[in-house]
Amino acid sequence: MATELEELVSFLTCPSPQITKAAVGIVRGLTGSDDGLHSLANHANTLIPALSRLLTALKEVSEAAAEALVNLSQNLNLAAEMVQMRLIDTAMDVLYKPDCSVTPLLVMLLVNLTQLDAGIASLLQIEDDKVRGLYVMKLVRSFCRTTHESDDDAFEHVGSILVNISKQRAGRELLLDPKRGLLKQIIRQFDSNSSLRKKGVSGTIRNCCFEAENQLQNLLLVSEFLRPALLLPVAGNKIYSDVDRSKMPLELGTALSIEREPVSDPEIRTQALEAIYLISLQEAGRRAFWSVNGPKIVQIGYEDEEDPKVMEAYEQLGSLLIHSSNTEEPSSETSK
Repeated sequence: MATELEELVSFLTCPSPQITKAAVGIVRGLTGSDDGLHSLANHANTLIPALSRLLTALKEVSEAAAEALVNLSQNLNLAAEMVQMRLIDTAMDVLYKPDCSVTPLLVMLLVNLTQLDAGIASLLQIEDDKVRGLYVMKLVRSFCRTTHESDDDAFEHVGSILVNISKQRAGRELLLDPKRGLLKQIIRQFDSNSSLRKKGVSGTIRNCCFEAENQLQNLLLVSEFLRPALLLPVAGNKIYSDVDRSKMPLELGTALSIEREPVSDPEIRTQALEAIYLISLQEAGRRAFWSVNGPKIVQIGYEDEEDPKVMEAYEQLGSLLIHSSNTEEPSSETSK
């Protein structure tokens, strides 16, 4: 004899719209509690496919189904089952249908699923050379075409997806591929006033810099965009002197000649410093850093810094510059 939960799940595929709507509403409510999630987890094999099929229904049903899937995907075991059921393919297919009404929820679902290695591999389409990277390219395009100024920044959480996939080498290599030009597009979003977008961009850049040893040239290819994203957040609030700015490229010198809104999030400042550190581990990276008067920027920024963790990142970079080869430029301590 079917249990109440089994009957509830079966109602998700009922031909009656009213019954389906009521059932999916109850399921959504259950996914909002730990006890509900635990109970529903036992029916994942039938529940997840049923909810997935409702993603293309009318908004009042598809929204409840998407919310339920997002809640369920916070459980790592259930998320793993979703990836196995190819829910990333389903989400991407529905996401780019013209009449999709649950875009922000599907993006959040992808954020949760790409916290798993298998989820990252699925989004990168590792197993199919013909379409590898297509999903990521679509998401980056959407991320860069929308802005937080719009009423509904449906793709702002794509930044978190990019952070997730860039934790794996395959993801970093895709983003750094100069033929695709994805990193350059992503970096430009650092100009957004959305702190969520900024954090996504800075975290992605920092992760990509773990490939500096093998892909420094590809990082330097986008240096015109990369330098402001890495150096301006850690430059402090002072207006720089004409002498200091004369040794910088235009995009830095101009920005540092006026009063600026500081980057208040210490995590972004830390990520920027860690990225500079990773680049500066390479001799050519250090030379590039010296060539834009980078040590002076870091020195001045350190003098204004108050957050202990960010100060530690400044000091790590300063120590590297001090103890590295002196062939590029005389070293400059970041002391306080």
